[in-house]
Amino acid sequence: MSIQITFGIDPGFGGAIAELHIGSGQLYIHDMPVVVGQKGKTDLNHHAIFDILDAGEAGAIVWIEKVGARPGQGVSSMFRFGQQLGALEMACAGHGHQLRWVTPAVWKRHYGLSADKGAARSIAMQRFPAQAALFARVRDDGRAEAALIALYGSEMMK
Repeated sequence: MSIQITFGIDPGFGGAIAELHIGSGQLYIHDMPVVVGQKGKTDLNHHAIFDILDAGEAGAIVWIEKVGARPGQGVSSMFRFGQQLGALEMACAGHGHQLRWVTPAVWKRHYGLSADKGAARSIAMQRFPAQAALFARVRDDGRAEAALIALYGSEMMK
């Protein structure tokens, strides 16, 4: 069975999930689904994530950006981020998808990018011109990064 869909995930509340259909090049972008949880804090919508990943046939490959703690981040925020990653892993496992991790340094080097999120949006617009409007706003950097992670994953399979 050949892989027909790769997902790219830029984790975090401001991130996104990209679904790339390899044969057609069709790209679907889903902003990271969130809900207001206890004490008014933002939480992931686990059911929505599971539904988004249901779009791919069993055995799709899901590439998740492997990020770690940054200086100045608190213990509580990193714990919540770890919970998010666990939820994404379980959604992948629940659908029988293959999970791959890629560091920002690796996938960004592949496209000649720096840490500038605007550059990621620009490359995403170039690589997906029919969906360029999805990356038009400054805050669409998570969408752009998810799309490029999915594209990176598909290019690694060639």
